[in-house]
Amino acid sequence: MNHRTHHQTNRQYGENTLPSLLPKLPPRGEKADEFPGPPANGYTFLPWLLMGTGAVVQVVKGTVAHPWLGGLGIVAFAVLYAQVAFRALDKQRRDERATLVLLGALVAVTYAMGIGYGGVWLLFFPLASLACGAAVRDRRLGFVIIALAGSVGVISGIKTGDPWDNMTIAYGTFLSGLVISALLSLSETVRELRDTRQELARTAVEKERLRFSRDLHDLLGHTLSVIVVKSEAARRIARRDLDAALGQVADIESVGRQALTEIREAVTGYREGSLATELDRARSALSAAEVEPLVRQSGPPLPAQAEALLGWVVREAVTNVVRHSAASRCEIVVEGTPERVTLTVTDNGKGAPAAPAPTPRIGGTGLKGLTERLAAAGGSLTAGPVPRNGFRVTAELPVDPADAALDDELTSAPGHH
Repeated sequence: MNHRTHHQTNRQYGENTLPSLLPKLPPRGEKADEFPGPPANGYTFLPWLLMGTGAVVQVVKGTVAHPWLGGLGIVAFAVLYAQVAFRALDKQRRDERATLVLLGALVAVTYAMGIGYGGVWLLFFPLASLACGAAVRDRRLGFVIIALAGSVGVISGIKTGDPWDNMTIAYGTFLSGLVISALLSLSETVRELRDTRQELARTAVEKERLRFSRDLHDLLGHTLSVIVVKSEAARRIARRDLDAALGQVADIESVGRQALTEIREAVTGYREGSLATELDRARSALSAAEVEPLVRQSGPPLPAQAEALLGWVVREAVTNVVRHSAASRCEIVVEGTPERVTLTVTDNGKGAPAAPAPTPRIGGTGLKGLTERLAAAGGSLTAGPVPRNGFRVTAELPVDPADAALDDELTSAPGHH
């Protein structure tokens, strides 16, 4: 709600006017998510004390027995009512024992004045019911309101003998407590839902930031490693084989262009890697780094999601081999069944980097992020040294046959490109 509309609403529904007891509906054209929630404080309950004006007039005129006693009861009722009203809108104070004690004293004073004087003094019962509806938010409220409404009907019948008066005062007592309890509970629920929605929005933003940081780490780490390796290869062979060096430079250009495309896709969140493409890139990167690539793949076709996750694992594992392993041989094995697929990347280098791992059995930030992604999909990723020399990364992922069938159907559908 903008600043101008907020001031207009405050002028229309002042803090101390009767309509401010009800939750304010948003003006026409405003979004419903700006619904204000419960009243800010107990001042909104105080105007209802005007219902006791008739009793105050009788005390002032001296038309009742023992006016000083009646005046003392009115003052005690007003003080207790205000205390309960302010406590009822503070959840922590509402649940304190002192609130129930004050509410019990308020009800006792109400009965004393109603039984002692009757007539307009019975209008304090709807006020007591109002306080009960605000302070009691559990199953006891129904019994309390029914007891108040029934007893005020009996007292009214004894004092006046008019059944319609009995029904009116009893109905008013029952309705006031029930309605205020429903309104306050609904308003607090709306506020809690709004807070929950804001928390979910913050969580979604944090997850998106984490996704982008992971993708950017994996993309740039792999791409820059390949560019460095191919640049070194071009520098080594430039003097003796210019054509081969130019081929490496062309590969660098191609890798750079592909990296730009992948970064754009990562930003929009629609990147889905192809396992076959990543395996081809792995061969090229390993060969440029003078590491012998051995790639084997078996099993049925994989769903797009599984291919994307395993493609990320291949990319990260091969990047670590090129950067840190000083290996001469790297074996990539993909073995799949209709229910599960396993990817293993093994090199014969010096093992994991010297830097400590952030989590047990995980060799770096990239693998840590991949571990979380695979775990979210029901899979797992482990990394560690092999018995002799080298390092192995193993990823396991369940395969949903329904996803594979859907991918096949979409691939074979007419008009598919």
